[in-house]
Amino acid sequence: MSTKNWMVLIGLTCAAFIFNTSEFIPIGLLTDIANDFSITEAQAGWIISIYALIVMLLSLPLMIVVSRFEMKKLLSSVIFVFVGFQLLSAVSTSYHMLMLSRIGVACTHSIFWSIVSPLAVRTVPEKYKSTALSMIVTGTSVAMIFGLPIGRIIGLHIGWRMTFLCIGIFAFVLMIYLLLTLPKVPSRGTFSLQKLPVLFKMPAVLSIFILSFAIATSYYTGYSYIEPFLQQVAGLRDNWITATLVIFGAMGILGSLAFSKFYNKNPYKFTGVVLGGIFGCLVLLQAAACCSVTIILLCALWGMAFTASNVVLQAETINNSPVEATSVSMSIFSGIFNLGIACGTYIGGQVCTYASISTIGYAGAVLAFLTFVYWYKVVRKKMGKKDVDR
Repeated sequence: MSTKNWMVLIGLTCAAFIFNTSEFIPIGLLTDIANDFSITEAQAGWIISIYALIVMLLSLPLMIVVSRFEMKKLLSSVIFVFVGFQLLSAVSTSYHMLMLSRIGVACTHSIFWSIVSPLAVRTVPEKYKSTALSMIVTGTSVAMIFGLPIGRIIGLHIGWRMTFLCIGIFAFVLMIYLLLTLPKVPSRGTFSLQKLPVLFKMPAVLSIFILSFAIATSYYTGYSYIEPFLQQVAGLRDNWITATLVIFGAMGILGSLAFSKFYNKNPYKFTGVVLGGIFGCLVLLQAAACCSVTIILLCALWGMAFTASNVVLQAETINNSPVEATSVSMSIFSGIFNLGIACGTYIGGQVCTYASISTIGYAGAVLAFLTFVYWYKVVRKKMGKKDVDR
């Protein structure tokens, strides 16, 4: 790849980093937000659930509305609006004001994640498309390594509102960088609702969408409450919680690298291993909390397995969708995945409220087991039939 290609990919990877950091930063600040507004952690968790529901509901309609726009202009506009709502989060004086700002951010998220992966693969030579896709997913992992923990550190020391302010400043600088480096990428034409049934008549695409929902639901049943779990059940101090989140994200990079190395060789075995890994980590979550070493090791494996599963889902969505419908397919994927996040966060919150936060792993494990069965019985033979570099 040329230097220009790399500069564009780095910019898009940073954009994935900042959007992913913004989406999940409440997880690392959940306790502080709850304390500041005198609400429970389960109530604070609705910030995550509502965000995910907005993305789920608006990803497809917003993408259809903007599908005719040139993609550089569209991306820059999305980031500009994103910055504005981050600033609103930073000055929020009530829970409802914060919720409003997060709804605004969710709208920008709906469009961003529908276009960033297709945009990345369109700005590089054919043979580097899998590299481009892996870099975007790596950006999400780096958000877990640096974004989420650094945001948490900022929140602990100078207040959670300053975390959102820093995200807004970083995003503004990134917008300028992309305006200077990203070439114009024309739209591939408008996509109408009349064409939508074609996607859902494709068995591979439909099964990937269902699998995406199931994976997200099982995973976020546990992960959405990992910060209070590590604090209350595992008994970790604040600095060790931050370190655990760093390790969690760092292992996500290994999961992304493992995908690029092993998935095309044996997609069945690779997917089975990562789905089994998610199930195993959830079922062992409470048992591992007895010792700081075991809980940290388990979180590391958990992060690796989940990131690997995420890149599998994105690759298969792009591979099995018609070229002209790739962005719309990704918007549907994003919406369905975020529906899973909302459902998982809700289920985890109910477990925390009516049972115990210590049992969120078991609740997630039940769902993860059902997910594995669905993949094995229905999805397995439909996956990996097209090369990621098509």
